[in-house]
Amino acid sequence: MLVAISFSSVFGVCIPCKVLATCSSMVQIISYSTSAAIFNVGWAASQVSHMSMVNCITLNSTSRVAMTSCRNAFTMVANLGLYAIAFIVFGVREARTHTDIENQYRWIAYSSIFIGCCFVVIFQLGTKEPRLMNGIKGSCRERISWTFWFKKVLYYQVALVYLITRLVQNVSQAYLAFYIINELQLVQSAKALVPAMIYICSFIVSVIMQELSWTGQRLKVYYSAGGIIWIFCGAGILLLPRSLSGFMYVISMFIGLANALMTVTAVSMQSVLVGSNVNGCAFVYGSLSFLEKMSCGFALYILQWFQRTSPSVHETNFQDTYISVTRYGMGLLPAFASLVGVVVTYTMELQSHYPEPLMESLLE
Repeated sequence: MLVAISFSSVFGVCIPCKVLATCSSMVQIISYSTSAAIFNVGWAASQVSHMSMVNCITLNSTSRVAMTSCRNAFTMVANLGLYAIAFIVFGVREARTHTDIENQYRWIAYSSIFIGCCFVVIFQLGTKEPRLMNGIKGSCRERISWTFWFKKVLYYQVALVYLITRLVQNVSQAYLAFYIINELQLVQSAKALVPAMIYICSFIVSVIMQELSWTGQRLKVYYSAGGIIWIFCGAGILLLPRSLSGFMYVISMFIGLANALMTVTAVSMQSVLVGSNVNGCAFVYGSLSFLEKMSCGFALYILQWFQRTSPSVHETNFQDTYISVTRYGMGLLPAFASLVGVVVTYTMELQSHYPEPLMESLLE
């Protein structure tokens, strides 16, 4: 409900502006910032609880990774569904004025909200509330203090890896459209085609990962593979000239591959950290989500600050050698973060084997 209400306010009218009869920039900033804050509270409540359900269903590491892969695959389906909605909205009526463009994006937002609410209702009414099996004993039923996690070295390692993974994805996604249009000067349709290719490749890889048998060592190997692929993609993005801009379509496929490998394994590392301490998994997911949102916001703020203070591409006399902040945000930062993630992953000691009785389902 919080997500639906706040998201509607972001794409709707500025209510405080109407109430105060003013459209000053300060009132608009306060209004949209408040809506964004409410959105993140609602999104965190939904995201943390949904991610925690994976650990409450089973202790089997392979099953947990399979469910995480499935979750990531359907996230890609949702993203592609949004492009389908946008394609329909943009195709129904051609925008001729600024108001028409605003109305188009409002229809896209409201359609997404409506579809999302429908699936929430289906989930709430169609899913039977499971119970913890009586045969499961031990730490599954014990209350876990939040200070318990701060005593584990693995908590800090997993937190850093997850933070880096989300930083790579969020920052690159934020600058993707600007890089495609402003830096490579591709056609406008590339703004939709390149992300679509990323999502499709991520979906395919996520489906394949559901069929694999998983251990702690394999999680480290697959995450490292995704990180190394992103390093090469970042280098390609950083150095790609406009004359070879078509190679961005090839790079986008490898980005989708790397994103799926890193996301699924990073979230699965959290499941390994939780282990059988399922009563404390919500704190793990909540605290790590908080850290990654703060870090992404800080990184984007710093990059935008440099964007304002750096010269424009058209103002410099060295157009062929000048590298804009957009290229750094899309290429250098994700590549460097991926390298750090691979190094941290190498130092982990992931134990994913539990006693035989705990390998079975936890829920009736």
